[in-house]
Amino acid sequence: MIIKVCGLKDIENIISISQLDIDMVGYNFYPTSPRYVEKALPSLARTIKKVGVFVNADIATIAEKVKKYQLDYVQLHGDETLEFTKMIRTISPIIKVFRIDDTFDFKSIHDYPFCDYFLFDTATKNFGGSGKKFDWSVLKELNISTPFLLSGGIGPNDVDALSVFTHPSFKGIDINSKFECSPGIKDIQVISKFVEKIRQSTH
Repeated sequence: MIIKVCGLKDIENIISISQLDIDMVGYNFYPTSPRYVEKALPSLARTIKKVGVFVNADIATIAEKVKKYQLDYVQLHGDETLEFTKMIRTISPIIKVFRIDDTFDFKSIHDYPFCDYFLFDTATKNFGGSGKKFDWSVLKELNISTPFLLSGGIGPNDVDALSVFTHPSFKGIDINSKFECSPGIKDIQVISKFVEKIRQSTH
């Protein structure tokens, strides 16, 4: 299972996180977010993929961050159009976020077969990091082949629920605010125990 730790911004915290058995780290480049990255970021092992999270950013900004931080993926978390998303795919592999609520039209995801991953998050006014879950069961009947990550309010006590969630395209999880000491600073011990339990439950 892919484990992505998102919303990191402190160098020492990032280095500590990178020493755990994780697969991806997420850097938030949305200026109004409390997890916004303003400073330099550390070099990481090549096995850990770096994801830049953007919300309605322009192409020039995204291209600049991809180059500056050597991002492996661009995560589009806002209201980016289909045409815009296709243009960004020429710059970088893409994680396309769909924000789920009671009114979400699942037919819309079929317009994005060119994306590398989908990420299903809870719809909130702040574009993620809310600590709120959506009803995962709505994904059970979803007919897609694009691999996806589950996000939105996943916390330390969700190991059992995650171990029984099944879908042919379910490939991993994105964790964030439920593992924080403060916005952008993760609790290393809590994440370490969670990762260990997840790895054991999904073997």
